[in-house]
Parts: sequence; structure tokens; C-alpha cells
Amino acid sequence: MNTAIATITILAIIVLVIGFILMFIPIGLWISALAANVKVSFFNLIGMRLRRVVPRKIIHPLIKATKAGIDVNVNELEAHYLAGGNVEQVVDALIAAHRADFNLPFQRAAAIDLAGRDVLEAVKMSVNPRVIETPNVSGVAKDGIELLAKARVTVRANLDRLVGGAGEATVLARVAEGIVTTVGTSLSHKEVLENPDAISKTVLAKGLDAGTAFEILSIDIADVDVGRNIGAQLQTLQAEADKNIAQAKAEERRAMAVAREQEMRAAVIEAEAEIPRAMAKALSEGKLGVMDYYDMKNLIADTNMREAISNSGKKQDNKGLAQSPDNTKK
Repeated sequence: MNTAIATITILAIIVLVIGFILMFIPIGLWISALAANVKVSFFNLIGMRLRRVVPRKIIHPLIKATKAGIDVNVNELEAHYLAGGNVEQVVDALIAAHRADFNLPFQRAAAIDLAGRDVLEAVKMSVNPRVIETPNVSGVAKDGIELLAKARVTVRANLDRLVGGAGEATVLARVAEGIVTTVGTSLSHKEVLENPDAISKTVLAKGLDAGTAFEILSIDIADVDVGRNIGAQLQTLQAEADKNIAQAKAEERRAMAVAREQEMRAAVIEAEAEIPRAMAKALSEGKLGVMDYYDMKNLIADTNMREAISNSGKKQDNKGLAQSPDNTKK
């Protein structure tokens, strides 16, 4: 009885140990690596478990790289995984670069991946260049005519400058700047319409891909449209501004003239106010007699009467002239 209990206990312990080993060490993964001629020891698998590394995310890419002839080791892949990188994508990029006969070391591929770039897409873009299209770029020639140009830029990824290099937005902005410069230096918009390839040559000569993650292969002008007459619009606005300035100056002169007239009237009124005072002083000093004063008043009254008669005669003449056409018709 004691022998049976001891045997069962030993078997239970053996089962527990085997279960613990199978749980902690992926035997199936180790067998797959061994069948693919990838040397991975149990200690490496145990170390991955202790470092909280998922073994299959290291072993599967390692098997794939070994079969493709890529020289990588477990430590490099594990270090990249612990740094937060995508081991599977890096290995796929290395295989694609190896098939395309590109020199892409593992360290550079890992740096590109850790920089947030899609390293596999970058390798594919190096093999198969991509075409990016600019929106309508507005440029004004020296004759004042606006041109709307659209360009197609063929680029491929530059793996050497992919880390720290500018993206597509910078390339498009520089191409648009080159288009504006080329159109702006043209004497006439007809020159640009006749030779649109001049834009491509000028833009390519500027080396716009410097400091970017791409290499510009070609720039093709897809479309050039004639826009607004900017020169005429500017001249119209300038003429309107000149007219407003002239009107403001004329209004200023008119206001000054009105003010001057008011000043002169005030001076006349002030001078007329001094007449009675001067006459009173002349009477008091005996320089003017009473009869002289009445004679002057009579003269003034007579003058006013003659002016009234003269004005009434002019009004009657005007009425007669106004009625004369009707009389002739009758």
C-alpha cells in the first residue's frame, strides 16, 4: 500500500515538472527552430520568458531570416523587441532589401523602425518609386497673368536619409516654391505655356530633395491653366486708391475755402459793426453834422430803392423770355 502511494506521488511530481517545463519552455517552438537549422538553446528560451519576451515573436522572424540568408542573431532581435520595435517588419524589410540587392544592415533597419517609419514600405518604395501629385500652384508672370500649374513628382525612398529626413509635405512645398519662382521670373505667361518643361528643369536644378527622406527622380508638369489678370486688377485697385486720395484732397481744399469764406464774412460783419460807433464818435466830435447824417441815410435809402426796382425788372424780363416759346407756337 505504501509502495503504491509512493509511486503515485512520484508520478504526480513528474507530471507537474513536465507541465511546468512545457508551460515555461515552448518545446514546439524549439523543435521548429531546430528543424530550420536555427540554433536556439533552452537557456535562451528560458531567458526570454524571464525578460518577458514572447518567444514566438523572436523565433519565427529568426527562422524566416535564416532561410532567406540574412545574418541576424537572437540577441539583436530580442534587443529590438525590448526597445519597442516591430521585429517581424524589420526582418521582412531585410529580406526585401536582400532580394532587391540593396545594402540594408540590420542596425539601420532597426533605427528606421524605431524612428516611426514603415521600413518595409520604405524598401518597397526604393524598389518601386511612387508618384505624388501637387495641388494647383498659383504663379504670376511679369506680365501680370496668373498661371495655375499642377505637377507630378516621381520619388523614391532614400534609406540613408530616412531617419531624420523630411517627409512628402516638404517635397511638395519645395516643388510648389520652384514652380512659383519659375513662373514669376518669366517675362510673359506665353513663354511658360510654350515651354512647360522649363519648370521641370529649373525645379530639378535646385536640388529640392536635399535633407528629405526621398530622392526626386523626375518632375512632370501635368497641367497649366491661365488664371486671373492680376496685373490689371492691381492697376484697377491702384487707380481707385489714387481717385480716393484725390477726392480726399479736393474735399480738404473745399473745406479750407469754406472756412476762409466764413472768416472773411465774420471780418466784414465785424467791420460793419464798427460803422455806427465811428459815426457816433464823428457826431460827438463835430466832424459830422446832423444834416450830413440825414443826407447819407437818404442816399442809402435811395440806393436800396433803385436796387429793388432793378431786381424786379430783371425778374419780369426772365418771365417774358420763359413764355416767349409758347407765344411763337400760337
